[in-house]
Amino acid sequence: MTGTLWVALGGALGSVARYWVAAWAAPVSQAVPWGTIGINIAGSFVIGFVGTLTLQGGRLPAPESLRLFAMVGVCGGFTTFSSFSLQTLDLLRAGAWGRALLNVAASVLLCLAAVAAGHALAAALGGPGTAQAAAVQDVPDA
Repeated sequence: MTGTLWVALGGALGSVARYWVAAWAAPVSQAVPWGTIGINIAGSFVIGFVGTLTLQGGRLPAPESLRLFAMVGVCGGFTTFSSFSLQTLDLLRAGAWGRALLNVAASVLLCLAAVAAGHALAAALGGPGTAQAAAVQDVPDA
C-alpha cells in the first residue's frame, strides 16, 4: 500500500505541473500543441535520467519508493499521452493532416531522443549505462 501512496503523491504533483506548463504554453500552442509536445519531451528526459541514475549500483541508488514517486507518479502525472492522442485526432478531424503528422513525428522522435539523452547523462554521471532503466514496474503493489 505504501507504493500506491507514493505514486498518488507524485501523480498529484506531476498533474499540477502539467497544468501549469500547459497554461504557460497556451499562447504558442494554437496551431500545434507545443505545450503537450514540450511536456512529453521533458517527462521523457526526466524518466530516462532518474530511471538510470537511481538504479541499484548507479551513482545515486534510490529506494523503490522514491523511484515509484518520481517515475510512475510524477512522470506519469506530468506526461500527457492521452492529451497528445486527442489533440492529434482533433487535428485530423479538422483536416490539418500536416500539423497532425508534425505533432506525431515531433512527439515520438523528440521524446525518444529526450529519454535517450536523460539515460546517457545519468550513465555519464556514473549510472549503470547498460542496465535497464525501467526497473520500476508500473503495476499495483500487493
